Amino acid sequence: MSKFYDLQEKRRSIYSLGKNVKQSPDELVSVIQKAIQQAPTAFHSQTVRAVTLFGESNDKLWDIVAKRLKSEVPTEEAYQKTLQKINSFKASFATVMFFTDTDVVADLEKNFPLYADNFYDWSEQGQGIAIYSVWETLAEMDLGANLQHYNPIIDDLVKEAFNIPDNWRLRGQLDFGSIEGSVNEKEFMPESEQFKVFK
Repeated sequence: MSKFYDLQEKRRSIYSLGKNVKQSPDELVSVIQKAIQQAPTAFHSQTVRAVTLFGESNDKLWDIVAKRLKSEVPTEEAYQKTLQKINSFKASFATVMFFTDTDVVADLEKNFPLYADNFYDWSEQGQGIAIYSVWETLAEMDLGANLQHYNPIIDDLVKEAFNIPDNWRLRGQLDFGSIEGSVNEKEFMPESEQFKVFK
């Protein structure tokens, strides 16, 4: 069990990323897909979809984000700061885009009306578990990552650029790569404020 705890402590939001990765894209895709397949979902509904971007495709995603944000940021000075942040994501080796298949969720709502109000929430739980599983897997491979959420403002642009089905709803972008900087220690709130135990 200590190995799992060690891995949990190793996983962090790491923003200084690079392309000095020893694993091949094929190796990475294999472990990413296995991590998602093994992650549980309600009713084993397998609502999570993923698209992994390398090389020029990875650059294209972050160029889309940068261009789209230009119309959202109020000043050029603010945009340059935003662009610096986006370029740090672009410097990563790859990005996994996570989606929810809304057709599957709709079918569940139709076929199990008693639980219809829960299926969207449960699909979000499935997303969290899948993303965490991939993140832990990357950490085990000594790779850093951070999770971004530029959805929904990039949704239509991403679907057009990467031929994504209309029923796939973008939920997050996990960019990852070699760790090129120091990692900050994680701070925790008081346990008395976070947990309750009854015996």
